[in-house]
Amino acid sequence: MKLITLCFAVITLCLQFGCSTTDALEPERPKVTEEAISSALTQSEALFKQREDVAKLRESVEQLRKARDYRQRNFEVEWRFAKYNYFLGKQSKDEKEANTAFEEGRDAGKIASGISPDKPEGYFWFAANLGELARKNMLTGIKSIGDVRGALEKVVEIQPDYQDSSAYDVLAQIELETRLYGGKAEKAIELLEKALETEKNNMNLHLHLGEAYLAVKKEAEARKQLEKVLGMKPNPNYLIESREAAEKAKKLLARL
Repeated sequence: MKLITLCFAVITLCLQFGCSTTDALEPERPKVTEEAISSALTQSEALFKQREDVAKLRESVEQLRKARDYRQRNFEVEWRFAKYNYFLGKQSKDEKEANTAFEEGRDAGKIASGISPDKPEGYFWFAANLGELARKNMLTGIKSIGDVRGALEKVVEIQPDYQDSSAYDVLAQIELETRLYGGKAEKAIELLEKALETEKNNMNLHLHLGEAYLAVKKEAEARKQLEKVLGMKPNPNYLIESREAAEKAKKLLARL
C-alpha cells in the first residue's frame, strides 16, 4: 500500500510539474483583436496583389498567419489563408515550402467551410490545395479525388460562377487527368462548355476545353479554343496565370 501510495504521489507530482512547465514555456497567446484582424486582411490583400515577387506573397501569408486564432476562428482569415497558400505553393521553387503551403491551405479551407458551410470560398480553396497535393502523389491522390470532387460540386451548388466558374474547370481537369482511372474527356468537355455558357473571360476554360477536344481527336475545335486563348486580354488580377495559359496554348497549337 505504501508503494502504491508513493507511486500515485509521484505520478501526480509529475503531471502537475509537466503542466506548470508547459504553461511556463508556452504562455497563452493573447486573443487577436478585431482591429488586428482587419489590419492583417488589408495588408495581406495588398501584398497578394504584388505576388509576382514571391517574397511579397510569403509576407501576405504570414500576415494572415498572425491573425489566425484557434479559439476564435474568422471566416475571412481562414479562406484567404487557404487561397494565398495555394498561390504560394504554385509559385514556390522550394518543394518543401510548396508542400507545406498546400497542406496549410487545405486545412484552412476545411476550417472555413466548417465556419460558413453556405459559402463557396472554403470548399473551393480546400479543393484547390488538396488537388495540388494529389498531383504530387498519384497513389495518395486517387484516394483524395472524391474529397476534391465533393467540395467542388458543393461550390457549383452554392455559387457556380465563383472564381470565374473555376469549379467547373477543376472538375474537368480531374476528368482529363484521371482517364486511366475512369475519368472521361467527354465529361470534361461537357463541364467546360457548361461553364462557358456564363463565363467568357476565363482563359483556362478555353485552354482546357482545347485540351479536352484534342483528347477526343477533334483538332479543329481544339484549334479554335486555343486560338481564342491567344486572342484574349489577360486578367489583370491573374497575370501570371494568364501568361502561363497563353504559353501552353502556343505549345499545343504548334503540335497541330
